[in-house]
Amino acid sequence: MTLEQFVICLIRVAGSLPVLRWAFAGALIAIVVDFSDLFWMGFLDLGGLGNYQTFDKWLDLVYMLTFLWVANKWDGAERKIAIGLFIFRMIGFTAFEITQARPILLAFPNVFEFWFVFVALRKHYRPNYEMTRERLAKWFAIVLILKLGQEWVLHGGKYLDSFTFFEAVENIWNFVTFWS
Repeated sequence: MTLEQFVICLIRVAGSLPVLRWAFAGALIAIVVDFSDLFWMGFLDLGGLGNYQTFDKWLDLVYMLTFLWVANKWDGAERKIAIGLFIFRMIGFTAFEITQARPILLAFPNVFEFWFVFVALRKHYRPNYEMTRERLAKWFAIVLILKLGQEWVLHGGKYLDSFTFFEAVENIWNFVTFWS
């Protein structure tokens, strides 16, 4: 393990822990810290990351396990769906580790992550919102579509593969200021 991997690993583990105290805010922190790899890879020069996709997927397990820990305390369909989605992602994770084929990540998207954020958001801001079968189906469909879009950007189109964090921010800034 390079020093760069070690530093990024510590950052990712630390970024995953707040979810254990604050489900919704902690989930957002964990996701932002997960994406911060783009920043750290461009900023640090401590030996590189080697196979980034494998490194990232293993570190994703840290925040996913904290999400699962919290989701396991839920009840009803939201809990069952979360556990099912976690198992589904673990099947995809295992298949990816065996094959190293990024299209597998599209076939097994991490819908668990988005589902967790949705339920944590609902429990935080609308704890009395009744989750009927119809609402579960509707919200699951929305979560699935959003996650598939993100997975396509990351692993299908690989749109962020050629950017460092600073280049991405600069391009976003140029796009936003172009319209103003």
